[in-house]
Amino acid sequence: MDSHGFRATTDWDSKMIFRGRPESVGACIFFLALACACLYAAVPSAADIDFFEKRIRPLLADRCYNCHATDADKIKGGLLLDSRAGLLKGGDTGPAIVPGNADESLLVQAVRWSDKDLQMPPKKKLSDAEIADLTAWVKLGAPWPANDSAPSAVRREFKITDKDRAHWAFQPITKPQVPQVKNTAQVATPIDAFIIAKLEAKGLALGPQADKRALVRRVTYDLTGLPPTPGEVESFVSDSSAQAWDHLIERLLKSQHYGEQWGRHWLDLVRFAETNSYEVDSAKPNAWRYRDYVIRAFNDDKPYDQFVREQLAGDEFAQPTADAIIATGYYRLGIWDNAPADRELAVYDMLDDIVATTGQVFLGLTVDCARCHDHKIDPISQRDYYSLLSFFHNVNHFKNGGPTDEVPLPRYSEVIDDAQTERVTKRKELEVEAGEIEEHFRLLTKREKTGPKQIPGMIRKEGKEILGAEVFGRYQKLRSDLKKLEKDVASAGSALAVTETGATAPDTFILERGLPANQGAQVAPAFLQVLAPPTPTITPPAAGTSTGRRTALANWIASPQNQLTARVMVNRIWQHHFGRGLVRSSSNFGTQGDAPTHPELLDWLASEFIASGWSVKAMHRLILASQTYRQSSHASDAATSADPRNDLLSHFDMRRLTAEEIRDSILAVSGALNDKMFGPGIYVDIPKEVLAGQSRPGSGWGKSSPEEQSRRSIYIHVKRSLITPILASFDAAETDHSTPVRFASTQPTQALGLMNSAFANQQAEQFAQRLRNEAGYDIQQQVTLALQLTTSRPPSNAEIERGMKLIASLCEHEKSSPELALKSFCLLAMNLNEFLYLD
Repeated sequence: MDSHGFRATTDWDSKMIFRGRPESVGACIFFLALACACLYAAVPSAADIDFFEKRIRPLLADRCYNCHATDADKIKGGLLLDSRAGLLKGGDTGPAIVPGNADESLLVQAVRWSDKDLQMPPKKKLSDAEIADLTAWVKLGAPWPANDSAPSAVRREFKITDKDRAHWAFQPITKPQVPQVKNTAQVATPIDAFIIAKLEAKGLALGPQADKRALVRRVTYDLTGLPPTPGEVESFVSDSSAQAWDHLIERLLKSQHYGEQWGRHWLDLVRFAETNSYEVDSAKPNAWRYRDYVIRAFNDDKPYDQFVREQLAGDEFAQPTADAIIATGYYRLGIWDNAPADRELAVYDMLDDIVATTGQVFLGLTVDCARCHDHKIDPISQRDYYSLLSFFHNVNHFKNGGPTDEVPLPRYSEVIDDAQTERVTKRKELEVEAGEIEEHFRLLTKREKTGPKQIPGMIRKEGKEILGAEVFGRYQKLRSDLKKLEKDVASAGSALAVTETGATAPDTFILERGLPANQGAQVAPAFLQVLAPPTPTITPPAAGTSTGRRTALANWIASPQNQLTARVMVNRIWQHHFGRGLVRSSSNFGTQGDAPTHPELLDWLASEFIASGWSVKAMHRLILASQTYRQSSHASDAATSADPRNDLLSHFDMRRLTAEEIRDSILAVSGALNDKMFGPGIYVDIPKEVLAGQSRPGSGWGKSSPEEQSRRSIYIHVKRSLITPILASFDAAETDHSTPVRFASTQPTQALGLMNSAFANQQAEQFAQRLRNEAGYDIQQQVTLALQLTTSRPPSNAEIERGMKLIASLCEHEKSSPELALKSFCLLAMNLNEFLYLD
């Protein structure tokens, strides 16, 4: 109990919250403060204001604003100290100051630490001089500059220190010397030397090499996302040449499936989806073109710096290709509210999505944390954030269709012309078939001279009765397909892409608390200052349709001198080969992200990446050639004890297959997989119970043919409010935000889906039919082939016998037919851990 009869809380998160008798003492203090405020309401002298600006405001900003300012992440105790009004109002139960009376001011009492239950700041007491300054200021009447009561006027000075710039990720990339190690026998590439050096320092060593069957399965999944065929496995196992491993890698890198696998990793990062989210979740026109562009880019080994430039500013190239325009669909992939409550705020939300994604994906930094205030952790200011935003400020706001979203593609594009030719051919075929039915209808109704437009209308009214239900139904289907195809053909020459409002960008201002109404200082385009960057060189394109700002940003990000770009990308490549990056927080290279386990190796890889011409496939070859990659997954006791997280890479980490790999592998082993590439997304069958969960059940979800449904998962239409169940169960990427790392959860719906879903059972039946086709009706041969297909190795005699016993038991005790028993065994094989996990 203090001298006022109040009991101060011991919860320091509450700071200035007091418990007591508010109806007595609290009320007296409030009216006393009010009276004193009126007494000292006279305009303060220039000397008083100078004292405040030099001694008090900096003190409050440095020691108090983290918890007691309008832009604080969490305002403690309801107390604001960044305005005079906030001080007079105080915390939850009373004012913080009584102007003119320091002894009665709770703020002064708190900083004096005279009461053990009331000590502010809680961790380190102010100096005697600082306490004296605060006391003197309150005695002066707490002078505050006129017209400076709004929090937006109170800004802490942002400084980048030498310590900030010394952070490892902000240092220039320099190629380190390859370390010397004792165990040179295991050094296949310089990568191994970096890994072994760390292991030897801990008294550890690389593990033994995995067997050839494990290796071929591992690398085939890593590069293509599919299981190797039995023939591919045996071919590698029987190849005893020194070049066998290199030949295998080259074959896989040339596979069309490589781009599908590594394109999927990129789509995770850029929050790829083909709809807009929110309640309506309408489709984004032609979004699939961006997906196809990414797959082609990886298959073609497009230099990563070009890949970056195309996505950020491909439309500003002197002669943009179709791919360069399609690439800018990157800007249109985010969520979009078709009916926002605040349209101006919605524009800035769109820009924030672009800033956030660009910062995290290309630079590995959470720049978006500085939207409302200076970054609380990293040396990134609000000025940095809005200077970066200004590069994008001239971009037309997404409207889901129309001239600012769908951009015509150059007619010389081979890829687009081929796709359009296929659609035109298909349309002609359907028109011929529909025309034959229409001609038959003319003859039956004796309307030979009736025009084509009138005939379809007549068929709609009379067709069922005259043509019969079957023919009429087929005609309706033909007309429906034609209508959709005509729409596709009409849009075959356009892509979802970015546009700007012209050659002049709007002014950009710092927005206090991130609110458009709170404009602060004006800013110009600039790069992140902690990286000591050059001044942007901005040259508007000759066409006059954009500012050229995005080109300046793209050139800086894709520059070999950028400290982050190459490091971030080689870390992502490493992540998808080893299950995690050398920096585990692969989209956060900031001061609170994970430090690299092997910083010298990271810089060596980044240097090699740039020297290779930014070739992603060159990085694959380098990493996969290492003995580190080819280790067994069996850890020694010593390694497990000394390095439980395997940061030092003394063995290979097992991993579960991703959601897409699981579905695609099921299709592959069943023999149903359709290798067709590219084009609009497909619609797989989804249970009606799942469709019922939509705000408009079934809306926006079509039905593809069985052949189309058997295509790879990357081609499934990505509807944000309706993710395919098997993909959702096995932790598919979130679509609203960038997903740098996939979870690998274990939950009941996974097992239930793989055992009971219509998809799993249909594929088990297809799998059983494949076994009968390829192994005949010999149960032993069927079981052997099934296990070989699912595990990529010859099964043991004991495993074969167990499988045969299961089939016999199902027939004898469950009265299953031989066909049903084999199907059940196939279902079991697709649920084996050895099928679902990569060793």
